[in-house]
Amino acid sequence: MVNEVNAVSFRQNLGEMLNQVQYRKDSILIQKDGKPVAALVDAELFTRIRRMRDRFDALSSRLAASYANVPVELGQAEIEAAVAQERAR
Repeated sequence: MVNEVNAVSFRQNLGEMLNQVQYRKDSILIQKDGKPVAALVDAELFTRIRRMRDRFDALSSRLAASYANVPVELGQAEIEAAVAQERAR
């Protein structure tokens, strides 16, 4: 479950919210002036998010290296063709 709170409420209820995250595995979306600025998630989820980000960064680097010598227009055309093919399924 994701709860949304403003920054003032978050500061005032930090202990309770830490318990919600730790024991109930809830997530807290912290807003300031009505805009999301941060999230509080349990440490296990945060570890998984970091691992996924690291894998994504590694994959992006491999893709960039693979296409380093390909002209932008050719690469873009290839991407658009692959997207069109997937959408047609």
